[in-house]
Amino acid sequence: MKTHDYNDILNEELKTPSFRREYEALEGEFTVAKEIIRLRKARGWTQKELAERARTSQPAIARLESGNYRNVTLSFLRRVGEALDAVPVVSMHVVRGGSAQHA
Repeated sequence: MKTHDYNDILNEELKTPSFRREYEALEGEFTVAKEIIRLRKARGWTQKELAERARTSQPAIARLESGNYRNVTLSFLRRVGEALDAVPVVSMHVVRGGSAQHA
């Protein structure tokens, strides 16, 4: 059975304009999660330790780090940010002609 490298498959799919637009639109959703994980690990903290400092539960941190933002509030992000000595920054993107641009 032939195996395929993830990056090779992704690079091939990114050649399709509609796939590229969808991929780029979703990529921003995981930026927050990746940054929280990076900051937490830089401090050598577990999810539980971050949760205690942010006055929340470990499962809430796990959901946030997984990119599940369904019930995330700005006040929750502020608490997590304070625990990590960081502040959340919210931006809006105007979509014109199928591509997102910074507003």
